Amino acid sequence: MSGPGQNRAIKSASVIWNGSGRKISGLGVFGGTFDPVHNGHLAVAREVLRRLKLDEVWFLPAGQPWMKAYRPVTPAVHRVAMLRLALRGRPALRVSTLEVERPGATYTIETIEQLRAMREDELYFIIGREAFARLPEWRQPDRLISLCRLVVVPRPGVPEPDLGALARVIPGLSERVILLDKPLVDISATDIRRRVARGLDISRLVPAAVAGYIKEKGLYRERGFENH
Repeated sequence: MSGPGQNRAIKSASVIWNGSGRKISGLGVFGGTFDPVHNGHLAVAREVLRRLKLDEVWFLPAGQPWMKAYRPVTPAVHRVAMLRLALRGRPALRVSTLEVERPGATYTIETIEQLRAMREDELYFIIGREAFARLPEWRQPDRLISLCRLVVVPRPGVPEPDLGALARVIPGLSERVILLDKPLVDISATDIRRRVARGLDISRLVPAAVAGYIKEKGLYRERGFENH
């Protein structure tokens, strides 16, 4: 979405006040496996933080996401450690271990419910176009949009979702979505894992500290990672 509609949506996200006149902070919630975290993730978080004037963006690495049950996920201890290295010196970007501490499959609605019970913040859940297109398949999508707004970020080669069609399946969706047109960063965790498995350079794709950690711990060296 672009033009006046998008501008109004972004403006409405900036400052929210509760009944007592106290400002309610805006909290970005960035979920994913982050296997590994890369420069594209950081660019998305910075852009959302800037465009929506949020106070913080929290990275929430998933435990075992239900949509990626088909492939093994690197142990959470490594994914969390890489996130902490990547976010060092960036006080507005933080890591939360809510999801990795929860046993079993990870569902976004459970995380958002937990955050809503913990904090007064207006929540903005950051999601890619591909995942947004599958929103009707998610657990309780109607309740999800009642608890948070969705910030949909682009990816090169992925078309803009048909918001009208999705809204016909999930009533009220259009009013709870902010579609961003950037950043367009062509980096994928899948490609990074494949490059490591093949002994190729990843220094331009991930923060230096993350590249060092991957090398030190011997992550993604198994040839099987080329197929996931």
